[in-house]
Amino acid sequence: MNRRRTAMSNAQQKTYRVQGFSCANCAATFEKNVKQLEGVEDAQVNFGASKLTVKGDTTIAELEKAGAFENLIVRDEKEQAVKREPFWKQKENIKVYISAILLFLSWFIGVQYGEEALLSVIGYAASILIGGYSLFKTGLNNLVRLRFDMKSLMTVAILGAAAIGEWGEGALVVILFAVSEALERYSMDKARQSIQSLMNIAPKEALIRRGDKEITILVDDVRIGDVMIVKPGQKLAMDGIVIKGISTLNQAAITGESIPVTKTMDDEVFAGTLNEEGLLEVRVTKRVEDTTLAKIIHLVEEAQAERAPSQAFVDKFAKYYTPAIIFIAFLIAIAPPLITDGNWSDWIYRGLAVLVVGCPCALVISTPVSIVTAIGNAAKNGVLIKGGVHLEEAGALQVIAFDKTGTLTKGVPAVADVITLSGSEKDWLAITAAIEKGSQHPLASAIIRKAEQDNLSFHPIEIANFQSLTGKGVKAEIDGTTYYVGSPKLFGELNQGSINQGTNHKIIELQKQGKTVIALGTSQKILQLITIGDEVRASSKEVIQKLHEIGIQKTVMLTGDNEATAEAIGKEVGVSEIKSELLPQDKLTYVKELRKNHKKTAMVGDGVNDAPALAASSVGVAMGGAGTDTALETADIALMSDDLRKLPYTIKLSRKALAIIKQNITFSLAIKVIALLLIAPGWLTLWLAIFADMGATLLVTLNSLRLLKVME
Repeated sequence: MNRRRTAMSNAQQKTYRVQGFSCANCAATFEKNVKQLEGVEDAQVNFGASKLTVKGDTTIAELEKAGAFENLIVRDEKEQAVKREPFWKQKENIKVYISAILLFLSWFIGVQYGEEALLSVIGYAASILIGGYSLFKTGLNNLVRLRFDMKSLMTVAILGAAAIGEWGEGALVVILFAVSEALERYSMDKARQSIQSLMNIAPKEALIRRGDKEITILVDDVRIGDVMIVKPGQKLAMDGIVIKGISTLNQAAITGESIPVTKTMDDEVFAGTLNEEGLLEVRVTKRVEDTTLAKIIHLVEEAQAERAPSQAFVDKFAKYYTPAIIFIAFLIAIAPPLITDGNWSDWIYRGLAVLVVGCPCALVISTPVSIVTAIGNAAKNGVLIKGGVHLEEAGALQVIAFDKTGTLTKGVPAVADVITLSGSEKDWLAITAAIEKGSQHPLASAIIRKAEQDNLSFHPIEIANFQSLTGKGVKAEIDGTTYYVGSPKLFGELNQGSINQGTNHKIIELQKQGKTVIALGTSQKILQLITIGDEVRASSKEVIQKLHEIGIQKTVMLTGDNEATAEAIGKEVGVSEIKSELLPQDKLTYVKELRKNHKKTAMVGDGVNDAPALAASSVGVAMGGAGTDTALETADIALMSDDLRKLPYTIKLSRKALAIIKQNITFSLAIKVIALLLIAPGWLTLWLAIFADMGATLLVTLNSLRLLKVME
């Protein structure tokens, strides 16, 4: 699929929305029909998202003509959906009502004057023709092309029933089939509602200030750099940066978190979020098709189109299953009369019943409807799952590895303690901050912030001969004296006598508390110790505990921190195993090792530094997908709200989806087997066959819709 998508992207292509798909087979037929249109080079249907991508030149009228067999409605991707009338008011169902009335009248005449009464037969025939016209049109066309799908099998069965005099059952099968299709459409629309609701979240217009004028324009006409005015109670139409005002925004549409977040100057805001209190002025930073919400919708729709492993199995099975059913039905219809002088009419009837019950509808739809529903539910709850394969993999996880910084901890280092061994605390802290100004290390910013908070004047201090000591620290000259700022290990290498026993004991004690120790000193002695801590997320311990409770065998924390700091944080959050002092390549190697030993391994990280390890894991989970392109692109699953508590929910949803897919496949096949066993004693009637097929399809769909109920 990915190769085909790349090939299509090299030529001009257009995307359309399609309304009215009832089954995956219908979508496949529509795709074939579109490919045969003049001017169309290629076409691709996304059944889960109800989208059509066409490479080439055609019109909506031509596309709707290609979908006339299913009464499909095609519209431009950006057009609003045409709201369908309720099931009982839809035009295509009027003929079903007429057919049902004719069936009842014919049955009544048959009871009064006998089943062979001419008026009764004419009524049944009219019922079959009126109710099954579109079915026969498509079915006969498919038979001519030797395409054996649900409609072609139904056509043979209904016409065969009429041919052997079973007019009443033929008419009943037509009506049951029409009702079945309508209910399938309703069920699939219900499954797609989560994505449809996302698409309707962001306003289609925005209030924009250009010069001295404030104008309301369509979002398609908003330009990057425009100033958008958002009043209290309004939703944001575009992504941007706040340039004026302060307010709280409900970001549930993007992150799944209903707790409002305060936004002020220079904060990033997203389309689809709700402004609750103040007036905001926002500078637009992205076009409407590039907003975070648009990316989420696009990625979810692409994910719903990806085939899961179980779906690949079902598709392969159905490929051989349908011809096998046709062959079995043919044998049942002709073998007994030829071999045992059985009644031809009786055995042809049984063969037709096999054709009806053998339709693979329930089996074919068992997986895609579950995938569509689960991925849609996840998106509504702030979890982006990028395909059915990742949904299934997440449900089978045994080990989860976590990056420490920014994942189990908040990732914002702050100075915890300043311990002066000699001299003035403020003077030494000012000198440390002055030296660290030239450093790119994340811990340097924590020291500078501390100096600024204490109002220390460190900017005027002149620095000479600044040098970075890779992996150890930095050094610089101030007033002719060379100072070093770095790990205690650096001072041990400079001069073993620079760390006395008391200082060494103090350093070890601080590291055991989970703090990183930075020392300032000369080559002769340490002058000051500064400890920097990265606060553990409040949810980390709860999440690790919950993961163990739901059966995750092993949780591992991976970090570049020293062993003592890593041990302190690892024990605090409760992980099974701690790996410290790791470089990015070490994390990659360890994840590969975990996967080799335990097979199903997830890596949870920020999607930037951990990209290699995320890619090497069975499932890569990125934190904070909202506004982070790297996280959205790198990971298999993105937790949009930067909230680890979404992880147990995701695993729970995945396991539920796996269970439902297995139930659906088992149930679909079991119904077929039971129905086929009823053939021998002659108990399988045509109406019972289609009722079994229809019931199986609806139960499979309704079972899949239970995934909408899975909550955190």
